[in-house]
Amino acid sequence: MYNDVARCTLFLTVTWAVCLQVVEERTGDWNGILALYAPPVPAPGPMVPPASMFGNVPGYEGTLAGGGGGYLHPPMPLHPTQDPEPAPVPQDWSIPSITEDVARERFIMYASGYCCYNNAPAKDGVITNMQAFNTYRYRLETFTESRSTEWATKPYEGEPADFYTQTAPRPWEIPVTGPSLFQNHEENIKVPYTSSNKPCHTCSASGKMPCHECNGSGTKVCWVCNGSGRRGGDSPCIQCNQRGRENCSKCHGNGTKECETCKGKQQLLTYINLKVEWKDNVEDYVVEQKSGLEVDNLSDVTGKTLFKNAQYMLYPVYGFPDPSLSQASDRLVREHQAKYSQNSRILQQVQYSVHQRFSKLWDLQPFHVFELFQK
Repeated sequence: MYNDVARCTLFLTVTWAVCLQVVEERTGDWNGILALYAPPVPAPGPMVPPASMFGNVPGYEGTLAGGGGGYLHPPMPLHPTQDPEPAPVPQDWSIPSITEDVARERFIMYASGYCCYNNAPAKDGVITNMQAFNTYRYRLETFTESRSTEWATKPYEGEPADFYTQTAPRPWEIPVTGPSLFQNHEENIKVPYTSSNKPCHTCSASGKMPCHECNGSGTKVCWVCNGSGRRGGDSPCIQCNQRGRENCSKCHGNGTKECETCKGKQQLLTYINLKVEWKDNVEDYVVEQKSGLEVDNLSDVTGKTLFKNAQYMLYPVYGFPDPSLSQASDRLVREHQAKYSQNSRILQQVQYSVHQRFSKLWDLQPFHVFELFQK
């Protein structure tokens, strides 16, 4: 049994060698032959740097490469903060109803906004009934600042390596200029005294990587003759000069391409990146009195602002005519302060309520029902 396997293996080896020799004599391209049967080179992509590539910086022990460490808890304030104070309660919560003249004017504007609509009913129709509805929209905005860190790399371009020359400042000690209040923004800052240069882990500090299009051979099968060296019977292929292969257009025949990680620099600058994110966290509550309208359709209606209160930390709204809005304010204020004070710093809060009044009107010539909003 063993002798049969040995003879079969020897026969296949000799046959394979003869075939390769014949192909080489016909094409003269030994590298092309090897490329045909070489294992494919994986497409270039981001490689996670090894943990040994980064040093140990006091205060940043949990920092990971590529993020994932989560947001950092802000330090306690140096001075006690002032307790929130209740905002003054308005005495007048009323908004006048839409008059018939205003309703007709809005009706005409609505009909004129469509090319195929006839505005005659709006001009000449008789309004027989108007039914008013009130909608209260409460909004709470909490403006926060959060910080997170990660080990990062970039191609080394001669920057000074300041690792351990001084003690690195802690994440919340680094001064950063923020945007205007309630404006979303993000900043990335290189933490001082954490930079060092290291050999590129992707290309082993060579600055080059094998071309994945040609498996590093520099040539590919000719697209005209499909590797035969001839076209149209016995006519020689002039595209590849009868070689059956042509230079790879991706690497220009070199077989290698510039390393995408170090951009050919062979070295990387490693450092701790501080990501600072300012975010306006918004939450709405709508009191809608069974008008039949979709709440989402009311978001573009301006309405009248009944009250607005902004503080570092807010006090819930009390004394509102609709008790459900006061209850929602109490719940949302407590939730925001508990949620966003854990892993971020609350910079400012603002709350306000908008009264949106709209009416349904009936027109008899012909019979229509229209919904009109008071801006």
